[in-house]
Amino acid sequence: MLAEGLNGLLGHTALIIGFAASLFGALALIAAIRLRNERLIKTVMPYGWLALGGAVLAVVVMERGLITRDWQLAYVQRVGSRDTPALFNFTALWSALEGSILLWLLLLAVYTAIIMHRYRARLADPLVGWALVVMFFVTAFFFFLALGPTDAFRAGATPDFTACCKGPNPLLQNHVLVLFHPPILYLGYVGFTVPFAFAIAALVTGRVGEGWLVETRRWALFAWGFLTVGIVLGGWWSYEVLGWGGVWGWDPVENASFLPWLTGTAYIHSVMVQERRGMLRVWNLSLLVATFSLTILGTFLTRSGVVNSVHAFSDSTIGPFLLGAFGVVVLVSLGLIAWRGDRLRSPGAIDSPISREGAFLANNVLLALFAFVILLGTVFPLIVEAKDNRKIAVGSPFFDTMSQPIGLVLLFLMAVAPALPWRKASGELLRDRLFWPAWCGAGTLALSVFLGATGLAPLLAFTFAGFAGGASIRQLVLATRRQGYRGLLGRTNGGMVVHLGVIIIAVALAASNSYTRSAEFTVMKGETVSFAGHTFTVLDVVDFTTPRTVGIKAEISIDGGQAYAPAISKYTAFGMDVPTPSVKSSFVEDIYLTLENGSKPSTGEAKIKVFIKPMVVWLWVGGMLCAFGTLLAAFPGKNRRRPTDAVSAPIPLDEVSSV
Repeated sequence: MLAEGLNGLLGHTALIIGFAASLFGALALIAAIRLRNERLIKTVMPYGWLALGGAVLAVVVMERGLITRDWQLAYVQRVGSRDTPALFNFTALWSALEGSILLWLLLLAVYTAIIMHRYRARLADPLVGWALVVMFFVTAFFFFLALGPTDAFRAGATPDFTACCKGPNPLLQNHVLVLFHPPILYLGYVGFTVPFAFAIAALVTGRVGEGWLVETRRWALFAWGFLTVGIVLGGWWSYEVLGWGGVWGWDPVENASFLPWLTGTAYIHSVMVQERRGMLRVWNLSLLVATFSLTILGTFLTRSGVVNSVHAFSDSTIGPFLLGAFGVVVLVSLGLIAWRGDRLRSPGAIDSPISREGAFLANNVLLALFAFVILLGTVFPLIVEAKDNRKIAVGSPFFDTMSQPIGLVLLFLMAVAPALPWRKASGELLRDRLFWPAWCGAGTLALSVFLGATGLAPLLAFTFAGFAGGASIRQLVLATRRQGYRGLLGRTNGGMVVHLGVIIIAVALAASNSYTRSAEFTVMKGETVSFAGHTFTVLDVVDFTTPRTVGIKAEISIDGGQAYAPAISKYTAFGMDVPTPSVKSSFVEDIYLTLENGSKPSTGEAKIKVFIKPMVVWLWVGGMLCAFGTLLAAFPGKNRRRPTDAVSAPIPLDEVSSV
């Protein structure tokens, strides 16, 4: 074992300071709230900044260790390399377990500091105080993980650097998206800590009306937006890197990110019902608890090594701690909800199922069912393995079969819900509001059939997507007629833009999954083959060598035009072959080329696989629309309602009853 160097000493010191600051900050706030001590409240701010400083210093020290190749650190020995390019040497921070926890910790400390600064004049308010207590405790837990089971700053085990130091996983050092996908996804994961903290604070203080929603609404929206963009970027990375021609394979770690997205989506919809009608209080609290709990469960699945995945990290000792945290969060939250059961009774009830609140409730039930199906398919193999010591697999057929009908009904609700008024809808009103959207759906069906689309499921998807898209566009047109482009601001119209993004993604997935065509060819240099109306000419097949890899590359001209170069790279330090597809994209279809094993540069023989995938580029367009709609929804609309019990000013401690 090597002696601890300067970077190791600085890193451990930063983590110890951050852990102590987070823990003492939480305890100081609890004491201040209980004792009604305003002087003690003033000590909380330095604790928060100290915790942030500890997290920032830990990450900076680790990045310094990676950049300077400090081989005394075990983590640098594990993911560092003299030959790794600067970009991937920087992103190596989150390429393995220990560094990814540091990134998670940094983002959590940033969120905590922002909340502390944002509500600095209102820390005496128990709602804000208890929310910050929860965030401090969560931050302290991740500092503990970074200090103990995932210590990134421990000294290296060997001074023989030829036996280590191979660099990050090859799949994490061959595409620029690794710079964006994990941090943005983590911003979504970690961001849901904020609304969860306020929900727990509302339960602790008994202020379970609609006021706490004001404090969480925008935070939940931004967290959802980051998570959405992170998932889309993950699909793009999978498409560009893994060489299998798909964007989503129901991988357990993909599912782990999709689960909180589903429950978070349900919350963002149902929170409007609580604000408007004072209903679904237990439901909203439960959704926030479920969303935060699923981020912890997703962390467990990703980082404990219990699942086999191209995304998952190796075995570690972190699993029991994360599983324990998941259990504590669920038990404490359910206990608080049960304790406040009397106060959580809704003052109103749904007057008619054919109303906006009725549609939102149906939407939530479907999203919750969807999440349950995904969770069941993901964890069932783990339960069977733990119970019977045998391995089973739940593959794509299960998830596709179960998700298709739920997705279709959700698309239908996306069309109907915006047209429904609150409380009750008349038949005449629905006919008026759904007339043009229905024609959009019928027109989409006719166009799909004209273009050669077949199959019940994709045709239903296209029809309902046209129906839902027509409803969203109708709402946006009416809003811009009334208020100009300023009418696009606010949750309702920003939400319609998000709906359009989701609809485009649904159409692109239905088209690409249902109508992909593929073929394999063995082609000699100079020969041309034809497939699906396109020609492919192999111009050359060559070997190549880089400081990190050796491999084979084929230069292929598509339709006599530009040459594309699919390749197979063997990362010599790992002995691992990594395919590099080459894609010609257009708004109509992608031509996706991969080079298969068995190609022979010596004889000019190339074994290639061709995928013709319609509408893939619209997946990324839909993701951008979702991000844009999230920004629009974050700005208050002209007629935004504010609950009467919202916290708008600091409450003196002598006016607050002890909790």
